[in-house]
Amino acid sequence: MYDFLNRLFPICRSITGDGVRETLKIIQKDIPIKIFEVPSGTKVFDWTVPKEWNIKDAYILDEEGNKIIDFKKNNLHVLGYSVPVDKYLELDELQEHLYSLEQQPDAIPYITSYYRERWGFCISQKQRNQLKKGKYRVYIDSELKDGHLTYGELLIPGETEEEIFLSTYICHPSMANNELSGPVVTTYLAKWIINTSRKYTYRIVFIPETIGSITYLSNNLNIMKKNIIAGFNITCVGDDRTYSYLPSREGNSLADKVALNILSYKHPDFVSYTYLDRGSDERQYCSPGIDLPVASVMRSKYATYPEYHTSLDDLDLVTPSGLFGSYDLLKDCIKLLERNEKYKINCLGEPQLGKYGLYPTISTKETRNNVRDMMNFIAYADGINDLVDISNKIDVPVWQLYSLIEKLKEHGLLSIVEKT
Repeated sequence: MYDFLNRLFPICRSITGDGVRETLKIIQKDIPIKIFEVPSGTKVFDWTVPKEWNIKDAYILDEEGNKIIDFKKNNLHVLGYSVPVDKYLELDELQEHLYSLEQQPDAIPYITSYYRERWGFCISQKQRNQLKKGKYRVYIDSELKDGHLTYGELLIPGETEEEIFLSTYICHPSMANNELSGPVVTTYLAKWIINTSRKYTYRIVFIPETIGSITYLSNNLNIMKKNIIAGFNITCVGDDRTYSYLPSREGNSLADKVALNILSYKHPDFVSYTYLDRGSDERQYCSPGIDLPVASVMRSKYATYPEYHTSLDDLDLVTPSGLFGSYDLLKDCIKLLERNEKYKINCLGEPQLGKYGLYPTISTKETRNNVRDMMNFIAYADGINDLVDISNKIDVPVWQLYSLIEKLKEHGLLSIVEKT
């Protein structure tokens, strides 16, 4: 995953354009996504698909001809969606088009202007402080035209039409955790899902943030509302810091239940946010009238870590262990979704486990401790509690219950309550 992230890192992405297409085509070599194009000007709910933006080069030259800003060295140097420009400016005029962070003097900020035409450069505060009076040549070779918004979709069929939804975004330039950790982990989750037996169908999308999710919803809302039982917005999953959880709007969806259960047992020090702390595509998926059961499981949540939306969100911030930890956690969530059922014991009263070989034939005071988890599971297998509920009630991780459930089913003691 880390090598894959390195391959994607240099590409200049935005909410539209060739950088998105290039990224999707690389992902397409690993998983069979379909790539869709939606024309500029298309109405999508209350929004309109914007013009397509592409950029070839950009720089600032001082009076001696030195290239003091070079887009080709760091694509964060250009204000996203900058219109073309080629002119000479005095320093005072240039300052009006520069963006920097006084609190982080070594960082290049990530700044965009998607819905109002302007141009600009992003620069570290330290470099900005060193600018001398004089004339500077500013040059941006970009194009803003009627084109398309591009996104990728993968549908992996299961035994049922009910769906698990995974969404991640591909719309930022070279930032490792905020941009690339999501699509990288999602790609490898998709590879695992494809090669795993599954009950549910999986709907997986790689979209530009906000306008991409709105566009996708506008084209697919009816079937999504009908089929999706749980979903995760996958972003900021690449560093080695504490895990984070952000709920759906009401916080009571199946995705919320599953995420909280897995996090509580695997990473009990996780940071829990509220829906008021939202900021990514959960805003769209959980909007009134859409109301999809989508939650977010992250490492350092967007907008909370110091490197966020700067050049410091680089290949050193994201680690192989950070990526794998998030991948493993989301795999556990998917495994639980696949196995989560309402179970009912098939006899009245407590079953005589001994005759099935499930209880020691010699009773000592240690006997009950040895089968405590099974007995507690049976006590709550009433056809009303699902597996997550039972795990929470008896305080046993779900993965410790999987083999126990199989044993009870093998002996005809346990049934799945069919959905009505």
